[in-house]
Amino acid sequence: MSKHTPMMKQYLQIKEQYTDAFLFFRLGDFYEMFFEDALNASSILEITLTSRDAGSKDRIPMCGIPYHSATGYIETLIQKGHKVAICEQMEDPKSVKGIVKREVVKVITPGTLTEGKTIDVEANHFIGAIDSLGNHRFALAYLDVGTGEGKVELIEGTERSVLAEIESLRMKEIVVDHQMHVALHEMFESRSIMLSIEDTDCPETIGRETYEHLPNELQEACRKLHSYLMRMQKMVFGHIRPFVYIEKGAKLSIDANSMRNLELVQTIRSGKKEGTLFWVLDETITAMGARKLKMWIHQPLAQRQAIEDRLETVSNLVDEFFLREELAEELNDVYDLERLAGRISMGSASARDLAQLRNSLTHIPKLKKVLNESKRPMLQRFADQMDPCEETYRLLTEAIAENPPLSSKEGGLIKDGYNEKLDQLRDASRNGKNWLAQLEQKERQATGIKTLKIGYNRIFGYFIEITKSNIHLADLTRYERKQTLANAERYITTELKEKEELILNAEADGQSLESELFLEIREQVKKDVQRIQQLASVISELDVLRAFAEVSEKNHYVRPEFHDGRALDIKNGRHPVVEKMMNHSLYIPNSCTLAADSNMLLITGPNMSGKSTYMRQVALTVVMAQIGCFVPCEKAVLPITDQIFTRIGAADDVASGQSTFMMEMMESQYALMHATSRSLLLFDEIGRGTSTYDGMALAQAMMEHIHDQIEANTLFSTHYHELTKLEDVLARLVNVHVAAKEQHGKVVFLHKVLPGAADRSYGIHVAELAGLPSGLVERAKKLLHRFEQDSVASESTHVSEQLALFDTFNEPKISTEQQKLLDEIQATDVLNMTPMQAMQKLVDWKERVATQMKG
Repeated sequence: MSKHTPMMKQYLQIKEQYTDAFLFFRLGDFYEMFFEDALNASSILEITLTSRDAGSKDRIPMCGIPYHSATGYIETLIQKGHKVAICEQMEDPKSVKGIVKREVVKVITPGTLTEGKTIDVEANHFIGAIDSLGNHRFALAYLDVGTGEGKVELIEGTERSVLAEIESLRMKEIVVDHQMHVALHEMFESRSIMLSIEDTDCPETIGRETYEHLPNELQEACRKLHSYLMRMQKMVFGHIRPFVYIEKGAKLSIDANSMRNLELVQTIRSGKKEGTLFWVLDETITAMGARKLKMWIHQPLAQRQAIEDRLETVSNLVDEFFLREELAEELNDVYDLERLAGRISMGSASARDLAQLRNSLTHIPKLKKVLNESKRPMLQRFADQMDPCEETYRLLTEAIAENPPLSSKEGGLIKDGYNEKLDQLRDASRNGKNWLAQLEQKERQATGIKTLKIGYNRIFGYFIEITKSNIHLADLTRYERKQTLANAERYITTELKEKEELILNAEADGQSLESELFLEIREQVKKDVQRIQQLASVISELDVLRAFAEVSEKNHYVRPEFHDGRALDIKNGRHPVVEKMMNHSLYIPNSCTLAADSNMLLITGPNMSGKSTYMRQVALTVVMAQIGCFVPCEKAVLPITDQIFTRIGAADDVASGQSTFMMEMMESQYALMHATSRSLLLFDEIGRGTSTYDGMALAQAMMEHIHDQIEANTLFSTHYHELTKLEDVLARLVNVHVAAKEQHGKVVFLHKVLPGAADRSYGIHVAELAGLPSGLVERAKKLLHRFEQDSVASESTHVSEQLALFDTFNEPKISTEQQKLLDEIQATDVLNMTPMQAMQKLVDWKERVATQMKG
């Protein structure tokens, strides 16, 4: 290090403390990066890589960006999964001899980025922390730095269970200790989730008021988050609300795979909002309302009374059309109070932010009045909870300008009449400028020079400018030359010189005082941040429930009924997303009945007939009901569901090297390990990613396990028609099929779910619909006919071969070796095997069956 210049030594000393971040090193009007940071940043940000002499033998790589436009570059690095340490000059370079003192003022990370073009204001951006409690128990705390909303859960299971919850909330960064970092690094890195280490000794008093009400075992995860945030942001956050403990059984759990399969908040193909349940329900008006709606979809309720309270409020709002319209009119001018409160607390709020807060508070009295006039207790409850924050409103009304500029340096932040001294300085500045305009007019008249003008620049101050062609008209005995230009001369007079000092001092002193007053006002408002946050929470909830009422009335949804049993009965249900995209009049409704003694449906029917849509619409109805919304059907009588698991669709996980079939098995295993009798399971075409016999064996074994061990409400679709015989063996399994018929050699999908099993698959007809070459389709039909004839001719042989391994309905004569194999299959505990072990077992069994058949 001794070979480097003093400035570069300073850089290297600071960089040593932030090796995992890009160091933005302030040099004048630029943030500079050096060495590896420069090489990597120039590539990621597509900026020019240069070099400089830093006192060593070789020139070092260097790149930089203007400090005033750094926000976009920082955001790009964060979105790529990096951290950025902002190192500022802590002294004025003009007043310091030698090296300017510099230090890192904050570190921006994927979990702490709160502003930017890529920030979706309709979603929470959580940063989480995990604390291992032993015995497969973990505390997971997470909070949104921008809004101050924090939650904590106790999760029982493996690290994969924790990952499932983290992925469902789409967290980008998780804080752990060194030990957990080693255990989780590979798993989380494959999911593009940043793991940050926090092992520092943070004062126990920091943030304690936000988690001291929690059970002791959950507090460490919250403390870890506070400690990390304080170390990264170099400040204590005053807007973090008390962590909400989500107790087990309080919410309907939906893992990340199921959320993706059901397309609750983003579509599988494009990742966009359009085509999702969120898209259908989002009639919210405020950004904080949209954010709360998305959070409710992530975490539906699982406590009956809480659900009924929401439904009752929606019912009231459905009945009160004019009240809804009045609420919408007032909410339309309410800004994002949660994020405004966050900015105020973190000291980044502008005068425009305070003006938005004031303008929002203007509508609170009217909202309260409208709700109180309803005479409905559930609506009046919202009015009672609305705090108009009168002191803050009064202060902002008196102090903040109607339309302040974005930058506090521009002036015009404070209203006239708020501060006497500021008024005096403004008066002097404004009058001085009027005097200048009058002087300019007087000098033009005295000289006869129409182009004479009075101007100003920072170096020379105020001046009278006369073009050289007109100088002979001026009285140079009164004018003192100040500056010579190519085409003009600039002058000053004694009178102008005296006024200049008054005007300039008044303007500068006014801006300085205005800045001080603004900071004082912001600090005063900061004391009411918690009240503002509470108000935001009430308004956002009201906004969501009002949106539910709008959607329910417009789409003819009905209020669901709940009971304490496990039966599910949906009369003429509809898929809310498909219905909206198709046009309501074209959608064909379908009922779904899962009785206590018949709560498994085995669904058969051709591809494209609507099996997956049918299964999804049942799950979406459950989700909608348990977030407190009316549902798309004629009637719905539902149980309280604790978890939803889906295995729908096929997708490779390229990042972790998993095949489609492996992903299918892993998702199935996760569902079977965690489901309870109060869960809802949706399995679509299990086993199609492997050979026919393998797939059929797995599908049947899975249904038997769910039926005998879990007893959950289940929808299971399949192409294996052989499995429909299970209706005779599994007491609670019922066959249904999606109807299709053949007309003039063409298949017509009726999209209607009917009792009984499908009689055929119509696979070739589907291929024909898909546009495969006509010659190919005809050849396939001939081959199918031949295969069916061969099948009939050798039915006894084929049946005996299949039943030897798969059929439990008859008792054919089998050899000792075959019986031994069957006993082994029956004794194998598939659920306690890894997917790879299960596949290896299947391969072994197939080889043994082949050997026995040859023998």
